[in-house]
Amino acid sequence: MHIYILGIAGTFMAGIARLAKALGHQVSGVDDAIYPPMSTQLEEDGIDIYQGYDAAHFAAVKPDIVIVGNAMRRGYVEVEAMLAQNIKFISAPQWLYENLLFNRHVLAISGTHGKTTTTNMLALILTFAKKNPGYLIGGVPKLLPGSAVLGDSPYFVIEADEYDTAFFDKRSKFMHYHPKTLLINNLEFDHADIFENLQDIQKQFHYLIRLVPNSGKIIYAFDDENIRDTLKMGCWTPTETVGLNQGDWSAKNIKADGSAFTMCYQGKELGQVTWNILGLHNVQNALGAAACAHQAQVASHDIISALESFELPARRMEIKGVVNNITIYDDFAHHPTAMKTTLAGLRARVGEHARILVCLEMRSYTMRTNVHGAKIIESLLAANQIFIKKPEEINLEELQQMATLHPDCRVFVNTDELIKNVSTQAKPGDHILIMSNGAFDGIYGKLQNVLGNT
Repeated sequence: MHIYILGIAGTFMAGIARLAKALGHQVSGVDDAIYPPMSTQLEEDGIDIYQGYDAAHFAAVKPDIVIVGNAMRRGYVEVEAMLAQNIKFISAPQWLYENLLFNRHVLAISGTHGKTTTTNMLALILTFAKKNPGYLIGGVPKLLPGSAVLGDSPYFVIEADEYDTAFFDKRSKFMHYHPKTLLINNLEFDHADIFENLQDIQKQFHYLIRLVPNSGKIIYAFDDENIRDTLKMGCWTPTETVGLNQGDWSAKNIKADGSAFTMCYQGKELGQVTWNILGLHNVQNALGAAACAHQAQVASHDIISALESFELPARRMEIKGVVNNITIYDDFAHHPTAMKTTLAGLRARVGEHARILVCLEMRSYTMRTNVHGAKIIESLLAANQIFIKKPEEINLEELQQMATLHPDCRVFVNTDELIKNVSTQAKPGDHILIMSNGAFDGIYGKLQNVLGNT
């Protein structure tokens, strides 16, 4: 069967392409924005990609079915051609359930923040314990063979996103996964392009909770009031809780930067985790992954050993380079809470006297429409300097007024001007944290080149 994928270069869709190829299908696809790390993975998998949408692709490809990514909308040229030519199509989550998940023990990682990292952790733990899981991660892991693997056991680990399924199916993607083990990391307002308010998101999580069997397990953050309120809407499944200080799964002896902690289950110490990972949020992610692994009968010593070898996936506090003793990091930022905890982890690691310069691209819809407002700047107060690329949707004066909340926050309408300004401010020993959920106009390589020539 020839499967053609609309929007193939997104993290989720590239994983779908890899799984379809592993099932023996011929796979090709199209996208506008194609860049690493997903472009690299698709090339390595031998999957043909068209750059730019064109109705003529259907005549050339002659697909048996089209998998439609959720970035597609009515009015897109290939969407209109697909409908006009009566070509068979399906959403990616529905295809995934019908072809892979329907007979598996699905372990779903959900929540506003930390999904990719926690999914990566859990997949690594199960792989380390020789459970041979399948998985689909919304990013490229460092110690696993790619973002998606079929696996040959009952277990399938999946990053369970609350974003909508497709232009023709407005349910959250995770409604298609039918998990037996569900982790809810946290719950906040996000995705303002599809949700009116937090209550809209909670309703989708409530629908998901309705699908988890009473033979399964729901694991959630102990101190998250929004999750507790959602569970009060109805829960028919046994639960366990996760928390840094309280919960069925908890931690003791936590180092300030999160690089070491003692893992505990129901008050019993399971062992010490010492790893090269920053942030208290990642300690909580590890506890959630451990709780899920416990449902797959993984021994505690295997959980701890796997976590100690863990490396963050691409674009999660990834060191992109060190130039003239200036360290440059890349972080997939999209929400002020996650930005604040990430920055806190870096600050705890480098100390109070080291300088941290943040370069922020306000790229997500929620950021571009300024839903979070001043919380964006407030989340970055631990930085010494902030350099913001202004989105078109926000008035310059409005953003400059927000910037006054920090003693040294600068706003730019042009990425090259931002890079030039950062390069004049950076000094040996500094840490430059680039925060964006996109390509940021190639800032990663450009900044290193400029710093290397100064």
